[in-house]
Amino acid sequence: MSKALVGIIMGSDSDLKVMQAAADQLESFNIPFEIDVVSAHRTPEKMFDYAKNAHKRGIKVIIAGAGGAAHLPGMVASLSPLPVIGVPVKSSNSIDGWDSVLSILQMPNGVPVATVALNAAKNAGILAAQIIGSSDSTVLQNIEAFKENMKGEVEKKSKNVQQKFSS
Repeated sequence: MSKALVGIIMGSDSDLKVMQAAADQLESFNIPFEIDVVSAHRTPEKMFDYAKNAHKRGIKVIIAGAGGAAHLPGMVASLSPLPVIGVPVKSSNSIDGWDSVLSILQMPNGVPVATVALNAAKNAGILAAQIIGSSDSTVLQNIEAFKENMKGEVEKKSKNVQQKFSS
C-alpha cells in the first residue's frame, strides 16, 4: 500500500474487533491507511506526538475509536489540525456504550469531533473516504459507485419483499 492518508487509532487492542470495519471500508475504496493503539490515558506522550505530527506524515483524516471515558478522539482533535472522526466503542467497562458516545459527542466549541454511532467504525471509514473524496476524483468515483451499489441492493430487496407479499 502507498503512503497512508487515514490514520486509524484506538485506545486498546480490544477495540480492534470494532475498528477493523473502518480499515476494511478504506481498503474497499483503495485508500491507504495506518492503524495503531494509542491510549490517551496509558500513553499520553504517544498520543500527543501522533496528534501533532500525523499531518506532517501525509495523513488527511484521523479515525479514533475508544470505549469507556473515550478521551482519545477529543484529545487528538484538541492537538491536531486534521479532521477527527470519533468511534464510540462499547467496551467491557462501559455503561452500555453511553459513556463513550457522550464523551466523544459532547465536545466544547472549537474542538470538533465528527461522531458516528456506537461501534459504527464502517461509517467512520466511509466518512473519511468522503472527506478525502472531496479533493480526490478517484476516491469520489469509488464513493459514487459504492452508493450506487447500495441503491441497487435496496431495490433488489424491495422487489423480493414485494414479490413475497403480493397477492
